[in-house]
Amino acid sequence: MENVIKFKKIDSDAILPNYAYKEDAGMDIYSNEEKVIKAGSWGLIKTGFSMELPSGFEAQVRSKSGLALKSGIFCLNSPGTIDENYRGEVGVILMNVSGKDYLVSRHAKIAQMVINKVEHLKCIEVKDLSKSLRGEGGFGSTGLNDNKNKEKNE
Repeated sequence: MENVIKFKKIDSDAILPNYAYKEDAGMDIYSNEEKVIKAGSWGLIKTGFSMELPSGFEAQVRSKSGLALKSGIFCLNSPGTIDENYRGEVGVILMNVSGKDYLVSRHAKIAQMVINKVEHLKCIEVKDLSKSLRGEGGFGSTGLNDNKNKEKNE
């Protein structure tokens, strides 16, 4: 059976997510309200739809690159995860990092949604973890210079 996402309009005038091109990874998500996001602030934008994902899938809400580049508007919780069992209205948290207020127009493209398969693994507690070359090195431990990383791995 083909996997299907079921969409329900909460507002009859809402625009449901859709792919601009059949090859796109993400569906466009549209605002269902007009709202000002003040400079340096954020707000929740309603979309006017809810959905039902097939079992074993999640939806990730991500920024639109053009909106981020041209206007300094991006999804604050990105990627935001929508679990398969959520049935409420989908909302998008937009952040305005520009120096001026931004008007989100009704029916404007505000984000994109990518659907992913989810694997659930068995979780166990252990006393020790196996050793690795990286070990406990975190944040910046591999460096920013590719030549240094190459030397470490040789």
